[in-house]
Amino acid sequence: MNPTTHQIHFNTAEDMSPLADASVQLVVTSPPYPMIEMWDGIFGEQDSEIEKSLEAGEGYRAFEAMHQILDRVWSECERVLAPGGIACINIGDATRTIDSKFELYPNHSRIQTALLKLGFSVLPGILWRKPTNAPNKFMGSGMYPPGAYVTLEHEHILVFRKGNKRVFNSEKEKENRRQSAYFWEERNSWFSDVWFKLLGTRQDLLNPKLRARSAAYPFELPYTLIQMFSVMGDTVLDPFLGLGTTQFAAMATGRNSVGFEIDPKLKESIESSHAPLPDFAQSLVRGRLEEHTNFIKQRFEKKGAFKYSSRYYEFPVVTRQEIEIQFPVLEKIEGTSKEKFIAEYTHSLAWQTDLTQDWASFMKETETTE
Repeated sequence: MNPTTHQIHFNTAEDMSPLADASVQLVVTSPPYPMIEMWDGIFGEQDSEIEKSLEAGEGYRAFEAMHQILDRVWSECERVLAPGGIACINIGDATRTIDSKFELYPNHSRIQTALLKLGFSVLPGILWRKPTNAPNKFMGSGMYPPGAYVTLEHEHILVFRKGNKRVFNSEKEKENRRQSAYFWEERNSWFSDVWFKLLGTRQDLLNPKLRARSAAYPFELPYTLIQMFSVMGDTVLDPFLGLGTTQFAAMATGRNSVGFEIDPKLKESIESSHAPLPDFAQSLVRGRLEEHTNFIKQRFEKKGAFKYSSRYYEFPVVTRQEIEIQFPVLEKIEGTSKEKFIAEYTHSLAWQTDLTQDWASFMKETETTE
């Protein structure tokens, strides 16, 4: 496939003037969470009234002021998103005690309200049930009612669409969409409204210390969402780029990307993660293909022969829509001037042939046994 381009702008996403109207097809992001203390500073730097509200014990006034900053970013996202484009926003609600009063601050519903006002359609979203090592599943005091509170162990992945359903008109567009397909069994896992874990996690691309400091979401989250809601060659926008996780996922999946990040000190951390990314991305593709071959072996033993076969990989698939599936394999990343990077791809690696031969050997052994 063609190379993809990846641009970073180190300034606030409240002004995304470098991007033309309707120039991106997908937004995947996780903004700073209002009313989570680690983000008080970054919100306070943009609006001094926030710190004053917190000091005065006016929690919901601070909450609203923080969201008004995010509102300006959502407005820009609406401008640059193409008709039919999708926006996925990972956000958690916040709990906080201010002036001796414990309350929930519902970030997800506030963001939904903001995007509805902008004209977006709300689509079914995902509850991401995050793993926790907490021994006690409550907040507050002991066993006396009503002094304990339900523990928040999930975050929201909100999904919105701009306008009507996206249309693919030309034969070239339709062919690219067919090649951007995912496996039947992946569809069944990905399109659940509850994610108990992020499937396919094999290693962590980012330094755990950096992730903890930045609150970056795991790579598998944007990696999955990008494949669910875009096709190869699309442009993915992350207006809160952070350590670059969404951009790395776009590189790994054959999409273009653009990111905005307010903190220029993260530049070195982003660029240092480029070197291991091709090997990491290749391991993900290999893992997906290996999981599929294991799946079809098990399904064959239970249900017999398949009706359809992949034209490229030469092993069975469950549905007609998977016949032309091809996964881009990231080969290298090269930097240019002004925080711009080019990702190049290959579709041919030795282990892909090994997987095809493995399926052929399995079938030959099955025939011999019968």
